[in-house]
Amino acid sequence: MSVLVGKSAPDFKAEAVVNGDFKTISLSDYRGKYVLLFFYPLDFTFVCPTELHAFQDKLDQFKKLNTEVLAVSIDSKFSHLAWLNTKRDDGGIEGVKYPIISDLNKTIARDYDVLIPNDGVALRGAFLIDKTGKVRQQTINDLPLGRNIDEFLRLVEALQYHEEHGEVCPANWKKGEKTMKTTQAGLKAYFKK
Repeated sequence: MSVLVGKSAPDFKAEAVVNGDFKTISLSDYRGKYVLLFFYPLDFTFVCPTELHAFQDKLDQFKKLNTEVLAVSIDSKFSHLAWLNTKRDDGGIEGVKYPIISDLNKTIARDYDVLIPNDGVALRGAFLIDKTGKVRQQTINDLPLGRNIDEFLRLVEALQYHEEHGEVCPANWKKGEKTMKTTQAGLKAYFKK
């Protein structure tokens, strides 16, 4: 498994479904914004629609943080569109508004090292990419393990706080809580609470 944290996020150019239309997008189109790029195994499956809806439910919060959400799977753009046109009650993702990228050739999944070669699908990889295109966080889940979307929001807030203030965010930090300076004195002050 490749660790991409601290490296430039692999760029791509691919077909996606955006607001019900087919569009070619590139990761570089989002330079200047934060990006939460996540991979899911397949359309019309089980854990996947719960995650896509969970990201949609929090989309306004991501937008307020200047963060774009992009989904990727190895399905075709036609499969994505059909799934988007399927009602939630029927296992579909109707109502999802962020781009869903087709990685039919599996090149994006390979570049992010989330492809399961023998199965031909991607693990549940998620990558937080900063405004300059650098990967700042990555998480990889096995297929049966759904993700906690609130944790991704927390990570975006922590990264942005660090960038703005230069302080670091300790374990379990949430916006508005105490941070610390990266010195021994800062550490001691943090634990003195």
